[in-house]
Amino acid sequence: MTGPGDPPEGTPNGAPGGGEDEYRSVVFDESFVRAARLQEFSADERLGEHHAPAVKTRHVWRRLGGSRQAVLLVMLIVLAFGTAVYMGIRHPYKNPETLRAQPLRSTVVPLVPRGTVPGAKPGDLFAHSPAANYRIGAAGVNLPAVTRTEHFSGGQVVSALTVAKDYLVRSSLDPVTLTGGSVRPVRLLLDTGQLDQFDRSMAHPDDNGRNAATGWLVRFDPKQTRLADPDVRVDGTLSASELSPDALDVTADYTFVYAVRPAPGVQHSAPGQGVGKATPGAASLVTVRREVHFRLSRENLNDHRLEVLQSSLQAGPLACSSQPADALHPLFAGQHAGDDRPTGTDPFARNRVNPSLCGELAPAAQPRPSHPIR
Repeated sequence: MTGPGDPPEGTPNGAPGGGEDEYRSVVFDESFVRAARLQEFSADERLGEHHAPAVKTRHVWRRLGGSRQAVLLVMLIVLAFGTAVYMGIRHPYKNPETLRAQPLRSTVVPLVPRGTVPGAKPGDLFAHSPAANYRIGAAGVNLPAVTRTEHFSGGQVVSALTVAKDYLVRSSLDPVTLTGGSVRPVRLLLDTGQLDQFDRSMAHPDDNGRNAATGWLVRFDPKQTRLADPDVRVDGTLSASELSPDALDVTADYTFVYAVRPAPGVQHSAPGQGVGKATPGAASLVTVRREVHFRLSRENLNDHRLEVLQSSLQAGPLACSSQPADALHPLFAGQHAGDDRPTGTDPFARNRVNPSLCGELAPAAQPRPSHPIR
C-alpha cells in the first residue's frame, strides 16, 4: 500500500527515489560533451533556420581540447618545416652555374694591293666602289627578325642583339675610337671578366692572338691617318642563337669602308708601310671586314654587357709588315706595297698562338673613281 504522499501508481522514473539506479552509470561529464559528434541547435538557431535539422555535426577540430589542438598545430608546423628542408636538399634542379668569362681569341690580317692605291674625293670613291649601296654609320647595323629560343624569350634575344649592335657601333664607327681617342665607351660594354685582358691589349698590344688592340676595335694611328669623311659605309648581318640554357651566342659579320687621307705633314709612309709618296689632296678607301662572336649570359643581359669570344679582322690596303696589332696603318692614294713580305714566322716559337698572316686585296675590292687624283 502506498503512502499518503505518493501517487497511486508509485514514484515516477527519474524522480528522487525513482528509476535513477538504471541510468546512474551514464555520466555526462565535460569531456563526454566535447567528444559528442552531434550537438543540438540552440533555440535561436532553430528559429532562424526552420528547415534545419534539430542537431548539427560538430567538427573534429572543435571536439579536440585546447591543449590537443596546440600539440597538433605544432606537429603540423614541424612536419611542414622538415619537408621544406628535405626538398631543398634533394631538389632535382640545380641553380645555374655562373659562367666565367673566356679570353678573346683574335686574328688580324693585312690585305695587300697589287698595284697603286687609287685616290679621289671621298664621294667619288664611294660611288664607284662595292660600297656604293651601303648604308651610312649605325643605320647599316640592323637587327634581324627575332624569334624566341628554348630558354630565352624574344625580348631577351632582342636585348642580346642590341648590346652587340652597340658594341659594333662604339668599336667600329665612333670617330673618337677610330682616331685613337678614349676607349672607355667600348670598355663599358665588356664583361668584367675580360677587362684585364682588354686593358693589357690597349696598353701593350701584341699580335699573339690575344692582345691585339685591333682584335677589340678598329682604330687608325692618329699621327699618320685622318678620316677624310666621317660617314662610314656599313653592310653586314647579325644573328643570334642559344648557346646553352644560360647563354646566347651572337654572330656579327660586317664590312666597314672608311675614307682616309694622310695626317697633316705626312707625305711618305713610315718604314714598313708601303712605298711611294701619297698623292696630295686625294683620299683613299680602307675596307675592314670584322667577324665577331659574342656570348651573353643572363647576367650580361641585365648589365648590358657581353663577352667577345672570337674576332677576325681583315683590312686593306695595308702592307704585310704594317704591324696592325696596335692600329691600322693603311696605304694612301698613290702608294703601293712594293716587295713587302709578311713578318717572319718562327716555327720554333711555340709560345706564339698565331703565325704572321697576310693576304692579297682583290682588285675588285678597290674603287674605280671617275675622276681620280694623281
